[in-house]
Amino acid sequence: MSKPSCQLILALDLPDQQQALNFLDKTGGQLQWVKIGLQLFTKHGPDFVKAVADKGYKIFLDLKLHDIPNTVASSVKSLSQLPIELLTLHTAGGSEMMRAAVQAAQETAPNLKLLGVTVLTSMDEAGLQELSISQSPQERVVHLAKLGVEAGLPGLVCSALELPVLRKELGPSPLLVTPGIRPAGSATDEQKRVTTPKDAAQQGASFIVVGRPILKAQDPQNAVETILTDLHLPATI
Repeated sequence: MSKPSCQLILALDLPDQQQALNFLDKTGGQLQWVKIGLQLFTKHGPDFVKAVADKGYKIFLDLKLHDIPNTVASSVKSLSQLPIELLTLHTAGGSEMMRAAVQAAQETAPNLKLLGVTVLTSMDEAGLQELSISQSPQERVVHLAKLGVEAGLPGLVCSALELPVLRKELGPSPLLVTPGIRPAGSATDEQKRVTTPKDAAQQGASFIVVGRPILKAQDPQNAVETILTDLHLPATI
């Protein structure tokens, strides 16, 4: 059975707008997707999103919205005016909040895809226990993922280690966006649950998110091209 194609998203986690825009010029012409996170969005706002989009990139805005349903719905309506295609919210906000967000997106930007964040890749079992959550990371991810899909979310964010079970439980339809990706030989930094681009693609990821292995590379264009090549390698038998 052929696996769905997996696309690369660059996590553009840099200190300021000019540094970020300059870096994009070093990545070559094959990169299509860029993730803008809370750091740059809170510093530079919507104008930065527009500046990246003006360079021809598709935008994944990763703000992890989490508030009362009305506030999240209103935020989705505001953000949907920007040139973004993916937007995150926390599934831990509950079904009512997620349904309100989905309805807001449908009313204002039907092509905007909301992604439910399940368990952050920096969170391991000890971290969950600290929050009085007795489930393992995988159990927690599956529980929250099902809530998200039932609430109408078209996609989810999850660790690659949960990809096989989520594909088994949810089927091929949901988009699965996978951070914590590290090419072979890369440092894991603070990520507790990581895997390689090739493994993530073969396990069912729709998108992988890669930051520091590209941002810290001496040759960012080569780093991008190497990952893209890795994504297209055939599965091993």
